[in-house]
Amino acid sequence: MTEPAAGGPAPVRILVCDDHVVVRAGLLALLDSAPGIEVVGEAGTGEEALALAARLDPDVVLMDLQLGAGIDGVETTRRLTTGTPTTGTPTTGTPTAGTGRAPHVLVLTTYDTDADITRAIEAGATGYLLKAERPEELFAAIHAAARGRTALSGPVAGRVMANLRKPRPALTDRERDILAQLATGLGNREIARALFISEATVKTHLRRIYDKLGVDTRAGAVAVAKEQRLLP
Repeated sequence: MTEPAAGGPAPVRILVCDDHVVVRAGLLALLDSAPGIEVVGEAGTGEEALALAARLDPDVVLMDLQLGAGIDGVETTRRLTTGTPTTGTPTTGTPTAGTGRAPHVLVLTTYDTDADITRAIEAGATGYLLKAERPEELFAAIHAAARGRTALSGPVAGRVMANLRKPRPALTDRERDILAQLATGLGNREIARALFISEATVKTHLRRIYDKLGVDTRAGAVAVAKEQRLLP
C-alpha cells in the first residue's frame, strides 16, 4: 500500500469478506499495492465480517455474495448497513464502534443476474463490481464507495438501466392481491379463503399472472415480482 502524503487524506480502511482463501489472499495482495487504501481485516463468513466490522470500523467492506455456510453476502450487507448484529437483534446505532456510522458495502462477485443485483442494492450496497474488472477499476470503485458514491461495473450498469426502461407487467388489482398472498407461501385453497373467492378463480388468475410475468412456477412468479417491485 502506498502511504498517504503528509497532511493528505487518510487511506480508505477496507475489510475484505470472501469465503475462498486463495481469492481472498489475491485480493489482499492486490489491495496492498493500491494507493490510498489500507486493508484492516479479512473475513471468510458473513458472521465474521459483522464481528470484525464492529471492532475494526472500516470505511468500506468488500463483499462477496456467496459465502458458503451461514448468512450470505446480501444478508450480511443488510445487517452492516442497517446496524443489525450477528444475533439478528437490531441495535440503536450501527455495527461499527468507533465513528457512529455504518460502513459502505461494495459487492465484488462473479454473479451478475438481475436477481442478485437487485437483492444486493436493496440490501444497501453502495456499489456492485464484477471480479473480472481491472485492478484500476476496483481501486476507483473503493474510493467512490468510501465517499458514498455508487460504483457499478459496466455490464451491471447496463442491466440496471435496461430494467429501469423495461415496462412493468400490467397486473390487475386482484392479480396483485393473489401475488401478494402467493409470496407469503399460501396454497391455492388458503388464498381463496383469504380473498373470499373460489379456488378455481385463484387458478385462473395464477395462469394470467404466469403469462404476464413470463414464468411457469409459483416460485418464479414471486422472484420476478420481487425483482420488478410488484409486491407491496
